[in-house]
Amino acid sequence: MEKQDKIYIAGHRGLVGSAIVRSLKKQGYENVIGRTHRELELTEQASVRAFFEEERPDVVVLAAAKVGGINANQTAPADFAYSNMQIQCNVIKCSHDYHVKKLLFLGSTCIYPRMAPQPIPEDALLTGPLEETNEAYAIAKIAGLEMCRFYKRQYGDDFISCMPTNLYGPYDNYDLEGSHVMPAMIRKFHEAKVSGAPFVELWGSGAPLREFLYVDDMADACVYLLEHYSGEQHVNIGTGKELSIRELALLVKKTVGYEGEIVWNQEMPDGTPRKLTDVSKLHGLGWRHKTELEEGVKLAYDWFREHVSDARMGK
Repeated sequence: MEKQDKIYIAGHRGLVGSAIVRSLKKQGYENVIGRTHRELELTEQASVRAFFEEERPDVVVLAAAKVGGINANQTAPADFAYSNMQIQCNVIKCSHDYHVKKLLFLGSTCIYPRMAPQPIPEDALLTGPLEETNEAYAIAKIAGLEMCRFYKRQYGDDFISCMPTNLYGPYDNYDLEGSHVMPAMIRKFHEAKVSGAPFVELWGSGAPLREFLYVDDMADACVYLLEHYSGEQHVNIGTGKELSIRELALLVKKTVGYEGEIVWNQEMPDGTPRKLTDVSKLHGLGWRHKTELEEGVKLAYDWFREHVSDARMGK
């Protein structure tokens, strides 16, 4: 990439996209553009094509997606599959047709098999059954990743993909109907502290192991890949470190300053038992994360407290 390139961030106001915008501008890329959902409906092919015809971006980062936690994925699988595949097909095809010189597609580690080897290497993709609780989203993301690979193979397009681990940080989704585990915990513990509630109920057993990456670190990794990587294989982005959901709950509880009890509702699903990425490929390319989990949780909670009135809270 060159500093004067016009860089389109699809999903520029979300958790991932906003962090990538911050990272690009911090590193001297000022010609960064985006469109809100109201301004550009990415599931509509004609609208996406009209946007590319008008703007002619040099670089595209595809961070827009319909996302959610276990409950959202289980209750609306058709919506997750359709919306994400529509977005990906429209943006990737237009990036090819309008000669975008580089595209970065962001997937998710949920694309890997439920019982993938741990830590999960990139070549574990499509080697076993997916986790049922997010299968529709995973299938859509796999389709997007493979599209990038096929366009590179058939046309030589410089389309690359990365697979971030579980992310958290500024502009996360705190709507309990669709949020992921970290923002859900932050909101629950905060509201329990404010209201004086004697306990907080969390889903599952607390036993599953997860890896978490502060979103600004992820964004820096994405910019690094845009500048230094053109390979066909996707690249995992993570810390290579894990902890149990129970341990995470204790850390968030401590950070928030909540003194009540935690009640685990074991009638609710746990999801994948373990999901740790093998980040040796990323380390080999010269990038490592900077923000450790304890610091990152504090940063995330500080942001939430400052923006609680305008955070994505749902009902």
